Amino acid sequence: MLPPQRIAGRERRAFQWRNSSPWTTCVRVACCSRLRFMWFTLMFLTVLCVALQMLGVVRQARSAKVLKLVSEQLVRMPAEIHRPIKRKDWENLWSVSAAVAEEPVDQHPFIQRRDESENPRSEERREQVLEDTRKKLTSTKKAAPPIEANKLWLGQEFPNQPQRPAFPKRTPEMKKPPHSDDNNDKYRVKSQADNTVMCQPKKHIVFLKTHKTASSTILNILYRYGESHNLTFALPLNMHSQLFYPAFFAAHFVEGVRTRSVKEFHVLCNHMRFSSQEVRKVMPKDAFYFSILRNPVAMMESLFVYYKAIPAFRAVKSLEEFLIQGGRSYNASVPNNHYARNILTFDFGLDNTAPENDTELDRRSAEVIAAMERDFPLILISEYFDESLVLLKHALCWSLDDVSSFRLNSRSERSRRPLSAEIADRVKEWNSLDWRLYQHFNATFWKRIDSTLGRTKLQQEVELLRAKRRNLEQMCLQEGGAVDPAQVQDSSLKPFQYGAAVIQGYNLRLELNNDTRQLCQRLITPELQYTSALYTKQFPQLAAARAAAAKKIAASRNTATHRAVKRNIETNVHTAMSNNTSHNNTNKAIVDEHSLHILANSVVHNERQNNFDAKKQYKEIKRNT
Repeated sequence: MLPPQRIAGRERRAFQWRNSSPWTTCVRVACCSRLRFMWFTLMFLTVLCVALQMLGVVRQARSAKVLKLVSEQLVRMPAEIHRPIKRKDWENLWSVSAAVAEEPVDQHPFIQRRDESENPRSEERREQVLEDTRKKLTSTKKAAPPIEANKLWLGQEFPNQPQRPAFPKRTPEMKKPPHSDDNNDKYRVKSQADNTVMCQPKKHIVFLKTHKTASSTILNILYRYGESHNLTFALPLNMHSQLFYPAFFAAHFVEGVRTRSVKEFHVLCNHMRFSSQEVRKVMPKDAFYFSILRNPVAMMESLFVYYKAIPAFRAVKSLEEFLIQGGRSYNASVPNNHYARNILTFDFGLDNTAPENDTELDRRSAEVIAAMERDFPLILISEYFDESLVLLKHALCWSLDDVSSFRLNSRSERSRRPLSAEIADRVKEWNSLDWRLYQHFNATFWKRIDSTLGRTKLQQEVELLRAKRRNLEQMCLQEGGAVDPAQVQDSSLKPFQYGAAVIQGYNLRLELNNDTRQLCQRLITPELQYTSALYTKQFPQLAAARAAAAKKIAASRNTATHRAVKRNIETNVHTAMSNNTSHNNTNKAIVDEHSLHILANSVVHNERQNNFDAKKQYKEIKRNT
């Protein structure tokens, strides 16, 4: 039972509820229920959000108006205010700055205050100041074209820009930087319109090193430039000299790719069979690709001498005999026989099998040329090597000093044999794909020169390059030129000899100072030694592990040889003492033959075992590194 007071209060409220109007009921619920606090809160937040959005729209409109005003003034103002100010312009600029200084700070033409945005007089005053400023700036100078026409202001530098804007030609009153040379400027090239254009030197480079095309000399140029500019080379794995040629190039052939120890590679230039897709996994997207070709006739003669031991050339005595027989000893399926036919096409990663007829030759040569032009914007020609270096200098935006070089991996004249016209025609027919490539890119080579440098400018730079080479020869070389390998005094600079070719080397002068000797030694360092030195510089831990393994192998070989020789001597002495004098000579010969056989078996067994242990140790060290 409820108390009588509570029953009376409830009845009174019920009576008032039944007799009240619907509107009164809604107001009472909205204002007096428990949800009234939440309802008022939501309403307040809604009003606040709407107010903030409206304020943002107003501020954005004002900012857009200010930016539009500033952009209009920048377009109309002359380019002189963006250039370095000359002395004769100081008076005009001083008068302009004084005129602007006379105005209140709040009325500067590039600043719009909020409290003045609604004032029409302030807007008129600002327009008047801007007009006076333009008149004073253009009183003595002619207005420059809009920014869209100039593209970039003169005098500015943009690190990420691939090519610098055009600069005005030098005048006598302009000062030259120290040690400047108009003919040897690292950042200057000349266009078809004979305008001086500034450019950035290229440091991401892919050079397809082809066989017997003077490519070792270009490799030395790239090695020297990369070493002097601290560039990172994509070197072969395990200190090899080639990127596992003749297999197609793969990204993991490069040292540091699998282990990800190298973040960026700059130069890829060792021997490989080109694979565009795999190369782009290693090199940056902006890498510059180029290669070099040689006349297949002269190249075939060099290949025959250098690779005389391959199965295709082994059975014949001369190149003439090989061609007259129609390449009877050639079998494309035999390893290393790719050197004997269309080697250039093979190096570019394309099919080097001979076409069956002229129709197939036309089709396949067109496909090969299209593939090469797609991947390589520049193809050099070995027969015009100096002209090629000048063209390469402009393509890479380098200097003549950067491309100055000596001939490396070159044969002596006594190992060269001239070919008759008949044999030359047979070579062209045998290497029909390579001959088509050479004809096409030889023509495009000269077209590129005519469209960029011109023959006159090319000849001038070629003469300068040859003069620099003569100066380097007089400064560095002892005999003034190349010598046969037997006459090379420093064994570390002796070139690798292969086949029947006689590869020449160089001797340095003895009175050179340290800096000059270092420069000259880089110029004459053979390919294998330079590659090994760069590998040691980039991967010192791996190089040290390989050196330790090599020392262990050499020591084990010496120990095994010494023990075998000692055992052989003891056996001979014992046999000689036990045999009769009459049979001494016969028995000694038999024992000598037997002991030599034992010696050979022992040395081979020990060498195999030590090689296995050393390789296992090297792999363990490399895995830990």
